[in-house]
Amino acid sequence: MSVSDLPKKESNVLKGHDGAVLAARFNSDGNYCLSCGKDRTIRLWNPHRGIHIKTYKSHGREVRDVHVTSDNSKLCSGGGDRQIFYWDVASGRVIRKFRGHDGGVNAVKFNEYSSVVVSAGYDQSLRAWDCRSQSTEPIQVIDSFTDSVMSVCLTKTEIIGGSVDGTVRTFDIRIGRELSDDLGQPVNCISMSNDGNCILASCLDSTMRLLDRSSAELLQEYKGHTCKSYKLDCCLTNTDAHVIGGSEDGSIFFWDLVDASVVSSFRAHSSVVTSVSYHPKDNCMISSSVDSTIRVWKT
Repeated sequence: MSVSDLPKKESNVLKGHDGAVLAARFNSDGNYCLSCGKDRTIRLWNPHRGIHIKTYKSHGREVRDVHVTSDNSKLCSGGGDRQIFYWDVASGRVIRKFRGHDGGVNAVKFNEYSSVVVSAGYDQSLRAWDCRSQSTEPIQVIDSFTDSVMSVCLTKTEIIGGSVDGTVRTFDIRIGRELSDDLGQPVNCISMSNDGNCILASCLDSTMRLLDRSSAELLQEYKGHTCKSYKLDCCLTNTDAHVIGGSEDGSIFFWDLVDASVVSSFRAHSSVVTSVSYHPKDNCMISSSVDSTIRVWKT
């Protein structure tokens, strides 16, 4: 993928949130996206046509993260009210609320089968919740972190968490094994490469670090952006050729995965870029910001 193919042209601005947008995520086929923010709402959009479709309101505090199932029928969300909400997308109804975290919820993810939600909390724990059971108790609690857990990734057999304690920890659910990689700097976001071989970790020393999942080797570091006090998402393009990250000055950076050179950077928002999400198939990206907008970028 050449640099000219990178999505740097603004194609739509999605407006509607009142205050900072804390996350924006494509759904699994990339036709829709979800956003959430300080105004306690979750919003569903068609980013390609610039259309707002639905608003989901029930959280009592800011909503920090949202994830939708692969069949687009359910979504989960978490935030400052310490609860994980499990929603029906079509009706906008809350099917279930999971309570158990002793602090705000920083991140939520469905597993591959959409039967389990895993949440990452300020209370230094990861918790897994069964969406199909009537029980409100978590089916698993992982509390070996020593500071706030900011981000979570899932594979078929593993839960991976990134924490302010400077670690990325991988838990193999089948055999109950834990592996810990200490990056020595607070981790505020982790993202998996599309081939599943690497973890990209955004750290609060304005550096992103690429870890080999099998050897735990530090493969590369990416710098140039500012990330010191906000939770900023990071991701890879759908070909894994480039690393993408937002910056506290409103810029978005693209780095070459292999040699870590900045191949492009541009001013995308008037304030902190809180998240970036890349389209699963096309050269298209969405970004969200404290400036209350979600922007859609194409080539």
